[in-house]
Amino acid sequence: MATTPSPSWSPPGFTTRPEVAGTFGAVASTHWIASQVGMAVLERGGNAFDAAAAAGFTLQVVEPHLNGPAGDCPIILHSAALGAQQVICGQGVAPAAMTVAHLRGDLGLDLIPGTGFLPAMVPGAFDAWARMLRDHGTWTLGAVLEYAIGYAANGVHYVPRIRATIEGVRALFETEWPSSAALWLRDGGPEPGGLYSNPTLAQTYARVVREAESAGSDRVAQIDRARDAWYRGFVAEAIDRFFRENEVMDTSGRRHRGLLTADDMARWEAPVEEPLAYEYRGHTVLKCGPWSQGPAFLQQLALLDGFDLDAMDPLGPEFVHTVVECAKLAFADREAYYGDPDFADVPMTQLLSPAYNAVRRKLVAHEASLALRPGQLPGFAAWVDHEAESRIALLTGNAAAGEPTVARLGAVGGDTCHLDVIDRHGNMVSATPSGGWLQSSPAIPALGFALGTRGQMFWLDESLPNGLLPGKRPRTTLSPSMALRDGRAWMSFGTPGGEQQDQWSATMFLRMVNHRLNIQQAIDLPSFHTEHWPSSFWPRVARPGKLVLEGRFRDSVAGDLSARGHRVEMNGEWSEGRLSAARLEERQIRAGANPRGMQGYAVAR
Repeated sequence: MATTPSPSWSPPGFTTRPEVAGTFGAVASTHWIASQVGMAVLERGGNAFDAAAAAGFTLQVVEPHLNGPAGDCPIILHSAALGAQQVICGQGVAPAAMTVAHLRGDLGLDLIPGTGFLPAMVPGAFDAWARMLRDHGTWTLGAVLEYAIGYAANGVHYVPRIRATIEGVRALFETEWPSSAALWLRDGGPEPGGLYSNPTLAQTYARVVREAESAGSDRVAQIDRARDAWYRGFVAEAIDRFFRENEVMDTSGRRHRGLLTADDMARWEAPVEEPLAYEYRGHTVLKCGPWSQGPAFLQQLALLDGFDLDAMDPLGPEFVHTVVECAKLAFADREAYYGDPDFADVPMTQLLSPAYNAVRRKLVAHEASLALRPGQLPGFAAWVDHEAESRIALLTGNAAAGEPTVARLGAVGGDTCHLDVIDRHGNMVSATPSGGWLQSSPAIPALGFALGTRGQMFWLDESLPNGLLPGKRPRTTLSPSMALRDGRAWMSFGTPGGEQQDQWSATMFLRMVNHRLNIQQAIDLPSFHTEHWPSSFWPRVARPGKLVLEGRFRDSVAGDLSARGHRVEMNGEWSEGRLSAARLEERQIRAGANPRGMQGYAVAR
């Protein structure tokens, strides 16, 4: 266990809000409505799995710029009844027609576009939620979806960031994506302070419920019938038809038809897997497999376990430098080795071994590294992208002359959501839904939502661990987290943030374990991240050595880090991270959520 913090630093006496506590249950998420929906389900007798599913479907309505019904959702859960943890992989796979030969050879692409039809995978979120509800929940799908349907039909208050996202792609919608304009710009678009509904989505989910209930009164049969409606029924048929009948502009600057078909959807279901685990200071951290970036969190712990973090000021330059340099090494291995283990041989045992990390740890010097340095393992080729810096020009709109491009019309990236639930029985859920953003691809008129674009994370080289192949999962950045303490389920946690997810989450965890902070203290402290390695998102740029510090760090810390060779940038005072977490400890359930952006809240009683 952690030792007493260094005398040179003491825990903060002030937080933006309390770490909430109770014995009945707790829900924490990136939006206050989803947190309240989850608690409402617990209050009505549902368990953590019922509550998480209801909150998850609600997030699709209240944060449509961050996730949607046709997005992705990896889940880590702890079942008190089973006394075990599971990963439900809500990351869909590449369509059968999506091949390197077609995209590179026939279409002349070097990168998979970041928007439009081409990067659409089989949408995984619905089956992940449905499978969790079927196998571990107690409620019917109709009862769970009641909240999302109500908000979609009656309207929800859109926070300023949603309106800003819609305005950022207004020209694209009006010029190239008319179905999105019809949905998101009707009556001029959302009004500040007003309510905005999605009646088409409400009708889609209401039809899913009707089809589910046609299976009779059995709860499990109803959920399976709903899964059929989604993946082998009217939802899959509408997606197939829309993709066949349209071609749309994407970030390549050209119009393309989609490759996803109803047959691709019919052949997929969300797999259930064992989580990966690493022991750190009496805690077992659980992550999704190498089809996600989650193991990079575990690799950071394996490296950091050899440093005396307890003696470091968690707001000091030595702590920031050590954590960042270890992140660079872990994420270099992500680039070199991670991919869908159903298609790629990923050497996770070696990457987490003490011997490997003892060698790697020696690379952490007093000065910042500006190189991308994956480890070398016998029998494996450690390929990394060395052209990422040169692609920065794509971000500045240096596209060829001709028809309007998405860059000129305004391509707005999306982010992610997160939620954590613990109930009075000790069940836990950590889920990170994302994708299917309103700005990712044109809205499907018959359904009221857009398809996700996770396929942009593949490389167009079949030989690479994360190279494109039909039926393969792209290596996602989505990364829920769970931790056991002394073998017992302890904490569910996570954050949105793409490449930052397993940086911000790791920093929070270290500050709790090594410096004995509570959840809210660890969330509120100033955080940081690096953009050293190639991004997983189009156009896959890297900024070697870049270190972003939240504005509340002392100037002396920034100066020290700059002197070590870090390319330091100061961000806003409350800008780094959207973390939430819930933990079960000594019969009490405690939770906290991010104050940044004024959306995330934790509730407990």
